[in-house]
Amino acid sequence: MENIIWGYRRENGRVGIRNHVVILPVDDISNAAAEAVGRIVPGTLAIPHAYGRLQYGPDLELFFNTMIGNGANPNVAAVVVIGIEPKWTERIVEGIKKTGKPVAGFSIERYGDFSTIERAARTAQKFLQLASEIQREPVELSEILVSIKCGESDTTTGLGSCPTVGNVVDRLVDGGGTVFFGETSELTGGEHLILDRCETPEVKAKFLEIYNNYIEEIQSKGVDLLGSQPTEGNIRGGLTTIEEKALGNIEKTGTQKVVDTLGPAEVPTKTGLNFMDTSSAAAECITLMAAGGAVVHFFPTGQGNIIGNPIVPVIKISANPITVETMSEHIDVDVTGLLKREYNLHQAGDQLLQMLIRTINGRLTAAESLGHREFVLTKLYRSA
Repeated sequence: MENIIWGYRRENGRVGIRNHVVILPVDDISNAAAEAVGRIVPGTLAIPHAYGRLQYGPDLELFFNTMIGNGANPNVAAVVVIGIEPKWTERIVEGIKKTGKPVAGFSIERYGDFSTIERAARTAQKFLQLASEIQREPVELSEILVSIKCGESDTTTGLGSCPTVGNVVDRLVDGGGTVFFGETSELTGGEHLILDRCETPEVKAKFLEIYNNYIEEIQSKGVDLLGSQPTEGNIRGGLTTIEEKALGNIEKTGTQKVVDTLGPAEVPTKTGLNFMDTSSAAAECITLMAAGGAVVHFFPTGQGNIIGNPIVPVIKISANPITVETMSEHIDVDVTGLLKREYNLHQAGDQLLQMLIRTINGRLTAAESLGHREFVLTKLYRSA
């Protein structure tokens, strides 16, 4: 942790490690205009998605929180918002504007694509030029918000890559940092271990309520996760039940107390280890955590998940020698030596910590270099 950490300090004081100018469509039918602006102004980042029409109630609120949260993420220098209607476009603009960063909105109704694209592109160009002058400055590692999730897990995940992440999570929290984990349903069979680590009765009660609600929703569809659930990749890797999967999953959370329980896309207010209620689907989970302010993500994988994110660098860690050999272009940190007993867990953590610092300072992750920009919104129920 003695290395100098360089980051982008934003107008609201939060620290990012990337400097994106984002073109953010409000809804699926504005994707084409947003992507056109991205082509006209190279260097900007258009983020198309599938939703934003006829959502309602809590589903609509989660949509707005996710969109505003991703635009507000410290890895984003400026945002151009494009939507079909002015009201929802303006709501997202106003939410992002609270950070103090440059943001502008354009609605397509009564303008059409050509006019909207031209106006948005001119603004995007100005934002990109402004962003190009923002300089990195020395920051503290404790100011870097980290999120964690595993995927395509196998026996090596629970024995190697997840414990390596847990080792670094403990060090980050000990240093005053903030980390959040989620995957609500994939704690099944090990949820009592998280309950035992909740710092206060209030945090414990909130976690238990969120967990029970999630499981009840799954069971209401006639599904019981207990003794089941693993994906084909999990089974191929030697995991036979959700309980086995959960125990490996929980290893990556380390040993620290859980200081708070967050709703999906909620920004943490307490330093330390936070739980966020998320899907276990990789792209959805990382998108929600980006909305909560995570600027870098640890992703242990056994069989080889290839997920990325447009805003948040995703660092892949694997202890599976087959995956490291056959999918080397996707792996940032090889910890197969841990299971071969070539080094201990703390030394494996040293490797991951050094990769974290290199990534903060500008190194592209494997997913970034390959163009993996999976951005998937969590939807609570079908649209009206």
